[in-house]
Amino acid sequence: MRTIRFATVALTTAALTLPLVAGTATADPSSGRHPAPHSHAKFDRLREAAPDGFYVGTAVAGGGHHLEQDYPDPFTSDRKYRKVLGRQFNSVSPENQMKWEFIHPERDRYDFAAADAIVEFAERHRQVVRGHTLLWHSQNPQWLEQGDFSDEELRAILREHITTVVGRYAGRIQQWDVANEIFDDQGKLRTQDNIWIRELGPGIIADAFRWAHEADPQAKLFFNDYGVESVNAKSDAYYALTQDLLRQGVPVDGFSVQAHLSTRYGFPGDLEANLKRFDALGLETAVTELDVRMDLPADGKPTAAQQKQQADYYQRTLSACLAVEDCNSFTIWGFTDKYSWVPVFFEGEGSATVMTDDYHRKPAFHALRHTLKAAAHKH
Repeated sequence: MRTIRFATVALTTAALTLPLVAGTATADPSSGRHPAPHSHAKFDRLREAAPDGFYVGTAVAGGGHHLEQDYPDPFTSDRKYRKVLGRQFNSVSPENQMKWEFIHPERDRYDFAAADAIVEFAERHRQVVRGHTLLWHSQNPQWLEQGDFSDEELRAILREHITTVVGRYAGRIQQWDVANEIFDDQGKLRTQDNIWIRELGPGIIADAFRWAHEADPQAKLFFNDYGVESVNAKSDAYYALTQDLLRQGVPVDGFSVQAHLSTRYGFPGDLEANLKRFDALGLETAVTELDVRMDLPADGKPTAAQQKQQADYYQRTLSACLAVEDCNSFTIWGFTDKYSWVPVFFEGEGSATVMTDDYHRKPAFHALRHTLKAAAHKH
């Protein structure tokens, strides 16, 4: 989608008028209506506010850390969760349900049940799907990591996995995170902890993209990583690798930043500039896993100031994407604190999503909706 988008300054100014208390109702300026703090009426949905051709999505909770919690699978068991998921978003990403350990638990057995359910849900709710992920160093099954395979066998395993998984959903998945987190923070390839790069060499990265493209020529194929929001050693490594692969004719279509942010640190102010340099290479860009965690007070409730800062981070991330011509996919990593991964992995931090445990919308939600609506009105 090639469009001329408006300056982000207007968005930042507009965001300052947003409510600062979680759950405060916000009026729709076009209707005069005042939704309840838990409203998901059509005029109060993120997907309805978004410009045409722009996808605002969320991760679909399930697998991973959820298996260790004292609640059943969120996606299949929580009707309220599914209702909000279908109403608010026009894009979904399986949080864990397409990762190797979940979808390929044994060498000769795949488990597509959870992934199938998500894709079918998306189709019923007119949503696109981001596939996540095909080549990664983490969440691989033991049979793979501890297997005694020759290089030829390992290469065949990866090709068969990509061909099978991507092929199963051919024409039904908009974007794939083909290679996930392949560089460390210093911009060096993960030659030790990534089984594919360690055993088969860096050339396997190009092969993964080629195999994915063969399995589904329509899907857009992405690099995806955390800590690449700014121009730094890690994003520079992706920039150089992408240039090299494009020169070779490898079907790389996009570069995405996860954007797992924390209010402990300053906002990555060069995010827009970073995305634009990848856009200049002819790539699509995306924000794929945005959340904004914070250090919570003793009572576990964020202050108004903390919520204002969080809303600012959400809004600025969205504005950066909107300012880049082919950044058309914007995904938050879960929408309710009820199922967020953050408290499990970051002790003392939390409240990272745009809704509370009981689905009340935070200032961050209003910031996103207001910014999307302003962008849509500029078209």
